[in-house]
Amino acid sequence: MHTNAISMPTARPQPTTLELTDGRYRLRPWADADAESLWAAAHESRDSVGQWLPWCHAGYARSDAVAWINHCRAGWRDGGHFAFAIFDAVDGWLLGGVGLNQRDARHHRANLGYWVRQSHQRQGIAVAASGMVARFGFDRLGLVRLEIIVMPENRPSRRVAEKLGAQHEGRLRQRLWIKGKPHDAEAYALIPQDLQQANRAPHAIHGRRTPTDL
Repeated sequence: MHTNAISMPTARPQPTTLELTDGRYRLRPWADADAESLWAAAHESRDSVGQWLPWCHAGYARSDAVAWINHCRAGWRDGGHFAFAIFDAVDGWLLGGVGLNQRDARHHRANLGYWVRQSHQRQGIAVAASGMVARFGFDRLGLVRLEIIVMPENRPSRRVAEKLGAQHEGRLRQRLWIKGKPHDAEAYALIPQDLQQANRAPHAIHGRRTPTDL
C-alpha cells in the first residue's frame, strides 16, 4: 500500500479483508457494527462538518447511518465507490470517514472526499487518512487523477488538499448543489507525482500541523 508504483489491479479489492494503516490510524470499509458510532459522530459534528456536508445535520437518524453503510457496501461491489471508516489504531474510536467516489473507469480518475468528527479535528487526521486512500487509489485501482471539490470558504478542507500535494486548478462556477442552491467550488487535483513530492517534503502528511488542519 505504500509503494509509489502504479499498477492495474487484477481483481477488485475485497472489503471484508481490506485494511489500511500507518500505525496511528486504521482504515477499513464501513461495517454494520459501525452504525451507532457513525450516528453519534454525525450528531457531535453537525456544527462543523454539517457546515459543508449537508448529510450531517440535527435530523440525522440511525436509519440514515444504516442506509449509508449499505450504500457503501454496494459501492464496493460495483466498483464505483470506495468508502473507508477512520479509526484510532490504539483505542478503536471512530474518527471520521474518507473515500473515493464518482469513479470514471474510462479516464482512470475519481473524487476524493473526507471528514473528521468535531472532537478530533485539527490533528492532521484527514491528511493522513486521505494520503493512505490516495495511495490505494493509485496503486490498487490504477487511478491517475484524484479530484477534490470544495466550497471556497471551506478553508480546513482546502488546507488538507494542499498538504496532500494537490494542485489548485481553479474555481468551478455552480459546481455544487447544496441545500437547494448552486454554489461555486474550488477544484484541486492530485496525481501520483504530486503525492510522491508531498511525501518527500519535510512537513508533509505526517509532519507539522496548522490550526486549520482537519
